[in-house]
Amino acid sequence: MLDTLRAGAKSWISKLLIGLLVISFAIWGISGDLLNVGGDQVATVGERKISIVEFDNAYRRELDSIGRNIGRPLSTVEGAAFGIPAQVLGRLIAEAALNETAKDYNLGVSDQELVRLIQEAPAFQAPGGGFDRALLARVLQANGLTEDAFVAERRLLEQRRQIADAISGGLATPAAMLEAFNQHANEERSIDYLEFGAGQAGEIAAPTDSELSAYFEDNRARFRAPEYRKVALLALTPERIARPDAVGEDELRREYQASGGRFGEPERRRILQIPLPDAAAVEAARTALAEGRTFEDILAERGLTEAQVELGNMARGDLLDPAIAEAAFSLAQGETSDVVEGRFTSVLLKVAEVTEAHQSPLEDVAPQLRREIALRLAEREVLDLHDEIEDARAGGATLQEIAERFSLSLDTPAAFDSAGKDEAGKAVPLPDVNDLVSDVFESDVGIEADMLQLGRNGFLWFEVREVIPARDRTLEEVRQQVADAWTAQQRRERLDTLAAEILEEVEGGKSLADIAEARGLTVASASGIKRNGNDLPLPAQAVTGVFAGPVGTTGTAAGDGDRRVVYRVTGATAPAFFREASEIAALDQHLADALQNSIVGQYIGEREARLGVRINQTNINRVIGQGGS
Repeated sequence: MLDTLRAGAKSWISKLLIGLLVISFAIWGISGDLLNVGGDQVATVGERKISIVEFDNAYRRELDSIGRNIGRPLSTVEGAAFGIPAQVLGRLIAEAALNETAKDYNLGVSDQELVRLIQEAPAFQAPGGGFDRALLARVLQANGLTEDAFVAERRLLEQRRQIADAISGGLATPAAMLEAFNQHANEERSIDYLEFGAGQAGEIAAPTDSELSAYFEDNRARFRAPEYRKVALLALTPERIARPDAVGEDELRREYQASGGRFGEPERRRILQIPLPDAAAVEAARTALAEGRTFEDILAERGLTEAQVELGNMARGDLLDPAIAEAAFSLAQGETSDVVEGRFTSVLLKVAEVTEAHQSPLEDVAPQLRREIALRLAEREVLDLHDEIEDARAGGATLQEIAERFSLSLDTPAAFDSAGKDEAGKAVPLPDVNDLVSDVFESDVGIEADMLQLGRNGFLWFEVREVIPARDRTLEEVRQQVADAWTAQQRRERLDTLAAEILEEVEGGKSLADIAEARGLTVASASGIKRNGNDLPLPAQAVTGVFAGPVGTTGTAAGDGDRRVVYRVTGATAPAFFREASEIAALDQHLADALQNSIVGQYIGEREARLGVRINQTNINRVIGQGGS
């Protein structure tokens, strides 16, 4: 069968398998028996076992996929912190349950049908059309899979599809449900509203000592000093260890000579070009030149100005037509060409100005070249130093000792909290390294922390030198912050009271226009408001309230800062409902998929319960790098 099977594949195995295994829902995952080599299992579903190797491969494929999306590798331990192992295992168990069900029902797929399905899969088509077996072979080889394993997995997939199609295939969204969702998503409302802010709160007097003390006692936790940590940082990057002064003159000269025109400017010419679009124009230009008329004479005869025919200050490479480029750069300054026959049109050229080529002398660019050479050499040295530093750490050396041994600088930034801020609330300058602050707070004094990646080709080590425990601050330490917070609260309370008073007047029958005139405010209107609309002139809380009742509904909402809104709903427009409309058809498909997913998910849950699922947590922990059982 392997000789008759021809299939294409995508460029990476997780995308390949997910594309094959998922019928638009995520409850199926990477297959069970594709890499089952026996031995210990992480789970058993009925009689079907999920091996450690299978789970490990599926888990690492998922981590690789996530890592590409976030731009950095994700370790097995990090993945465990995000709950990824449970998701992967859940998919494997669900798939195993369907595989067991297919076996119990004696489902199957003929070899001929399986070959047809693989050959016709869009993912396996060559760029020019048709199935590409070589592509399949390359992908399977790159991912360590055999054709036998791939065929077996695809056969299981088709059997699972038979089950899914039998219980949910063709399920359509009920019209009432679709219309309700469309109504919810696309209903539009109009409102009139009053908006006001801090200016309507009035002047707030400074708090008395007793008010300040009482507020501080009631909110002491808000002003509590968090835990701070002092660290030593050893950064190893090419920039840190590069030694431009050590670059020799011979090496500098060789680099300069190999740089070509990098440190210079090519010859440029300000070119004027009269287009000659047809044979008559070409003949007229040749006659004019033969009679001794100048470029300017021809320009005037054609009713053109110099500005209209100027190409600009061009280098030879800027001119796309080789014939025109050759002619323009063979003329002397002020000289006019004969008729030049270009690729697309004939032209008459004049070089108005020539700027000679210029090459910066070595002396001028030497500092830049020294830095570049030094950085290039340092990139190689970084890797060697990294290994020596790791060896020294394994031998018990501190970062201070390592820095002295290798003549590196050790940084000791100010103590910072879990947000990376110092005791004054300002951001502490720290290396731009993912998870540095969180890793510092997961470590402790005397603990050897893992190395971190610094930039593209650098490394960072840290030691926690001191832990400054969290504590309650005294009022004197934070008097100004407490006073500011008290004032802000007073302002909020006044604005909330004002909003409530205006709302009471509205609900009592007063118009917004009368209220606005009495209070020095302005009535505004907004229309076309949708539940999920963006860029509305209202706080999100107000949008929720606008749809909380019928036309005439009133309410208040708080926005960013001290912004307050009081509104009345003045109109509601129900959306048209045509099931065939593109937007509704897309919603229809989305809901139908969700319903099918739900039904298949419930079925899988029932099958798992009947078959019985046993999980070996110890083996799972071995894969994700966690101890315990």
